[in-house]
Amino acid sequence: MGFVEAVKSGLKNYATFSGRATRSEFWWFQLFQFIAILIPAILSITEANNGSFGIFSILQVLISLGLILPSLALSFRRLHDTNRSAWWLLINLVPLIGGIVLLVFYCLKGTEGPNKYGGGPTTAQIAETFQ
Repeated sequence: MGFVEAVKSGLKNYATFSGRATRSEFWWFQLFQFIAILIPAILSITEANNGSFGIFSILQVLISLGLILPSLALSFRRLHDTNRSAWWLLINLVPLIGGIVLLVFYCLKGTEGPNKYGGGPTTAQIAETFQ
């Protein structure tokens, strides 16, 4: 799955907390989210250096708020792909260690075939997402 497909899938499944997400879908969407927030952040810093508070600061906040739900849903589906409950997200509350554990889970290969959270994403299911 490439960048464009992952972003389309992430935005189409905006609030789908069930099912599974591949590593590529997860990481490409994370890159999209990083870029989408970084650009207005840089522009708002430039704007602040000029002594004004304006549209780029507001745009950064709106983009961040708009991407919270799809990012959370994608995290749920990524953990499901590794056959883990989404409750594992709460480990992030443990300083430093929690984030490292989640990073490892996000990087692990998903379980082959179906697991208790659904069937593995196949080429047909991925193609169905874009129709």
